[in-house]
Amino acid sequence: MTPAIPLLDTLRALADSTRLRIMRLLDSMELAVGELAQVLGQSQPRVSRHVKILCDAHLAERRREGAWVFLRTAGAGPRGMAPLTEAVAHLLALAEQADPAFAGQCAEDRAHLGAIRAARQAHSQDYFARHAAHWDELRSLHIADGPVEAALAELLSASELGRLLDVGTGTGRMAEVFAPQAAHVTALDRSPDMLRLARTRLQHLPAGKIELVQGDFAQLPFPAASFDTVLFHQVLHYAQAPEAVLAEAARVTAPGGRIAIVDFAAHDREDLRTQHAHARLGFADAQIAALFADAGFAPSAERALAGKELIVKLWTAQRLPLRKQGQPLS
Repeated sequence: MTPAIPLLDTLRALADSTRLRIMRLLDSMELAVGELAQVLGQSQPRVSRHVKILCDAHLAERRREGAWVFLRTAGAGPRGMAPLTEAVAHLLALAEQADPAFAGQCAEDRAHLGAIRAARQAHSQDYFARHAAHWDELRSLHIADGPVEAALAELLSASELGRLLDVGTGTGRMAEVFAPQAAHVTALDRSPDMLRLARTRLQHLPAGKIELVQGDFAQLPFPAASFDTVLFHQVLHYAQAPEAVLAEAARVTAPGGRIAIVDFAAHDREDLRTQHAHARLGFADAQIAALFADAGFAPSAERALAGKELIVKLWTAQRLPLRKQGQPLS
């Protein structure tokens, strides 16, 4: 039998308008298959068949998380896509520029996706507003704050925290705990209700020591290299696109600075998605390692803490020096 030619497999996989639309959506972000079905206006089984064809042709790759399956461009990562996959992405970008009908469909798909995600974000914001007053109590249902804070302090004790950004500060607990070791603390949260609670908690700190900022963790309102330490404490699982959130964190972290993520290990508690607005059911070590690498962080220490039902993980990493244009990854 004549062996298959990768180019022919690629061209066959792309010979469908729906799959072309999927590839354009994946060019910018990882998506859940359910999201794709909503955007495309097709049934999930039908979209899954298209996804299988793209994955079999090594144009896309799946990642299962609980009952959800996420999809991204194959080989997307710190070393870039395979040459053929990269060529396909470039070809489709050129096609969108040259073909008004295709461009219009792609624009409509992106707008529909934006509307879907905006609705989910509104649901999340409503949840935060309703639960702001007892947020610390709600979080302690999974694991007590004490062991987590002690482990995080130990992992971050190697040097001064410098300019600290507490992303998703909530009631300001982490900002309060680490303020003595930081030169300055910026506590960021999207929810005004949370920031009001944080302001009350942190009012005993010197005015020049703490700043509270309302903002989105996917679009941080700070210049590049603004912070020496960036902390995500039980917040990354609310991210629809954690890779975009980590890219923003990398942008505002100075070279040599550190990032610390406290979150759940991968689990299958679907009720946290439906009842508590979690976008992600925790994270596997390999997934965090890939997110770090893609964003330009070098992993360092990590820790696992067993809670009542879920395992809480702590991951830390250091921001790599910025590469000059054209300089290859080491």
